[in-house]
Amino acid sequence: MALSRALRCCQRIFSWIPVIIISSVVLWSYYAYVFELCFVMMCVFSTVVYLSIFHVCFIMFCWTYWKAIFTPPATPSKKFHLSYSDKERYELEERPDVQKQILADIAKKLPIFTRAQSGAIRFCDRCQVIKPDRCHHCSVCETCILKMDHHCPWVNNCVGFSNYKFFLLFLSYSMIYCVFVASTVFQYFLKFWVGDLPNGPAKFHVLFLLFVALMFFVSLMFLFGYHCWLVAKNRSTLEAFSAPVFQNGPDRNGFNVGLNRNLQQVFGEDRKLWFIPVFTSQGDGHYFPLRTLRESENPLLGSEGKWMEDGGSDEESAGEVASKWKCIFKCS
Repeated sequence: MALSRALRCCQRIFSWIPVIIISSVVLWSYYAYVFELCFVMMCVFSTVVYLSIFHVCFIMFCWTYWKAIFTPPATPSKKFHLSYSDKERYELEERPDVQKQILADIAKKLPIFTRAQSGAIRFCDRCQVIKPDRCHHCSVCETCILKMDHHCPWVNNCVGFSNYKFFLLFLSYSMIYCVFVASTVFQYFLKFWVGDLPNGPAKFHVLFLLFVALMFFVSLMFLFGYHCWLVAKNRSTLEAFSAPVFQNGPDRNGFNVGLNRNLQQVFGEDRKLWFIPVFTSQGDGHYFPLRTLRESENPLLGSEGKWMEDGGSDEESAGEVASKWKCIFKCS
């Protein structure tokens, strides 16, 4: 027991190494750009203009990176956890078919449309929770994550429903930061190359600034382009590799409801807030609009009270819940 705790502690410590590396590179780039480039080589006017733009890019990069790292990943609500009686009945039952039926009966009261590859209700034995649509268990975080995309070592966090917008903005502002640094440093790199500027410590900072900025930009460009494609198709990284399974079978486009609505699910309806790292994603991560006509009767609802009210919802039948969804859909 003590050994396993020590290993977990070491794992948590080592998991911060990629974040420390990125932070160190960014802090060095700040010193090299501000003190070794702007204050040493530029005239006053260029220094003021370049530093103003540089600090806007730097602040937005740090803000989005902070939000991507320290925003806790969203987990399923208590509505998806088995009650004490259901858990006891499930654990005492030894027949797999009966266990599947128990889960199916419980899931009738929940807005769940996806299934496991076997067609059974998706259930996490480690978290003892019925998985909402697009929810997956993260072995690193050791919990189920709503709309899990992937676990990113560079932010030491699980990228999912609660911070996916922040992760995308982090990628975009990282690219802008790299492009600005590389474009403004390039002219001084050429001057050093032809010998117009004297040798000194600043020369090496300029060379490394250009090299690091271009290297990170190329790698970020491919990653950001891939995630833009995922957002346009309304897929997560996990869903891109393994299509979600519905009652009628696998469907990679099951959650694709059109480009505009796909973007709104991640960034919200207010476009003025799309590029600011504040949470504006629609819904609460437990359910999502579906593409097919039959399943589109389950709209994206902002409050779980609309699909299961406290108090009397446990007594409702599946037909009553479906009727409620239809009514909400028609009224909206």
